[in-house]
Amino acid sequence: MTLSGGSPFLAQAIACWNWKCALLSATARSIVYLLALARTEARGGLFIVLVEIVYVTLTAGLYAGLQQRALGFRSRLLGNFTIVLGVPMLAQALDWLAHRAAGAPAPAKATLAVCMFTAVSALFHLYVMRRGAFLTGQSGQSLLDDFRRMPRLIVAFVITPVSLLGGPATRVARGAESEAA
Repeated sequence: MTLSGGSPFLAQAIACWNWKCALLSATARSIVYLLALARTEARGGLFIVLVEIVYVTLTAGLYAGLQQRALGFRSRLLGNFTIVLGVPMLAQALDWLAHRAAGAPAPAKATLAVCMFTAVSALFHLYVMRRGAFLTGQSGQSLLDDFRRMPRLIVAFVITPVSLLGGPATRVARGAESEAA
């Protein structure tokens, strides 16, 4: 079945679109571009930001929808790689092409800042989506419910690498203390 006589691919893409992530990504990435551009002498900086807002609003929801679908892969590892590497790499490549096509190539600093933001964002998407937040459709809750959970999810996301890295070091230190006693 197609949407309004359009292509089945377009119908699938629209069905997959995650409006929550589209809204948040467009807002956050535009702020990153504005901050990066504020420190450069780039001409047309506002045009670059406008391209980013329009492009990201249209595509971020699709990318997040693809990430949400990857949660259901049989192989959890493949799903995780798709969420953290596959979709973000596709998004960054198409983002770069969109800026070039619009005649508003972003300065290197802005591109680097957005790539770093995208890497952290992809890890965060994986973390919160695996915990049921920022999902749409039957799997999702309201945006307000997602926002209510955010403080705990953000703290847990930040603490997780520290606890993972601290775990082995703590065990080694405890072992050394017990041998010394």
